[in-house]
Amino acid sequence: MYIQLTFDGHSVDTTLNDSSTARDFALLLPLTIHLDDFQGTERVADLPRKLSTEGAPASSDPKAGDLAFYAPWGNLALFYRDGHPSPGLVIIGHLTHRDDIARLADADRVRIQPQPALPQRPSFVPTAPASAASSATPVAPPTTPPNTASSA
Repeated sequence: MYIQLTFDGHSVDTTLNDSSTARDFALLLPLTIHLDDFQGTERVADLPRKLSTEGAPASSDPKAGDLAFYAPWGNLALFYRDGHPSPGLVIIGHLTHRDDIARLADADRVRIQPQPALPQRPSFVPTAPASAASSATPVAPPTTPPNTASSA
């Protein structure tokens, strides 16, 4: 599922993973939350309620650009730097573009909303030229004329 974060007038595309925690988070959207810095690594915010952690790993090792739920405190974490392995931390998504990660460090407020799936691009299927496509007879490859140059 795709979501969009908007902070400081800038929209950031984000992809949620398929975990039960990410699906539960998506049910809270749209959502506007106040962010605080935590340990010079992440921006954190309280959520309206705790999320399901069914099937979640006991610990996660967050990377810059990760969105995570910290179960012991019930808050959302947006990492702008790599973090440390943390028991109870569940990664729920990741920013789509690395260029947007640095913007998180100074964000004070974020609007999070669902985003429709990005449009599917059609698969590339090579097509024959119109004249060849209308002909039912295969076209033979050109033949090379015999060498007509005379040797002296």
